[in-house]
Amino acid sequence: MLTLCMDTSYKYLALALIKDDEVIGSFQELCFKRQSEMIFVKLKELFSKCQIDPLTIDSICISEGPGSYTGVRIAMTIAKTICEVADIDLYTISTLRLYAAGKKDTLVIMDARANRAYVGLYDQDRQVMSDRVLSLEKIDLADHDLIGDLSLFGKEDRMSDLALAFLATKKSWHKVEKIAYLVPKYLKESEAYLR
Repeated sequence: MLTLCMDTSYKYLALALIKDDEVIGSFQELCFKRQSEMIFVKLKELFSKCQIDPLTIDSICISEGPGSYTGVRIAMTIAKTICEVADIDLYTISTLRLYAAGKKDTLVIMDARANRAYVGLYDQDRQVMSDRVLSLEKIDLADHDLIGDLSLFGKEDRMSDLALAFLATKKSWHKVEKIAYLVPKYLKESEAYLR
């Protein structure tokens, strides 16, 4: 089984080719608000480097959000189009779960602007706290491994290797049954945001 994985939900453009249970090629670069300019160039380079015909992929997995409004839609639109036309399976995963990458007791923090952050707490890929939006003053950093926009708290930002993260979270991918109805998960309308 050959799967193309894509994350454009936030600051990074991350692409990976996973064959069975091995990453055979990947690309990850910080290119906030430039993913749409770069994605097709980098996809072509990745397939060429791995000597893979794009028509031979069996499935696609993408991050479904939360994240940038436009960013989430870039990979989602490409994946939906390819999967519908080629009649292949589409899988999704929460961006926050992806970034936690199956690590132990990991708090993922992504800037949601206006003194808020998207937050998810995972322990070895088990969701401990549902993904939500919180004001920065309500986020407790103590006793957790931290990933993401730690500069919001005066620390150095940390990011997972997203190709390995896709592989590590493979058991948590959700198969999309009705591809045409797939929409991004933004969390902005959630109860947590309204509090």
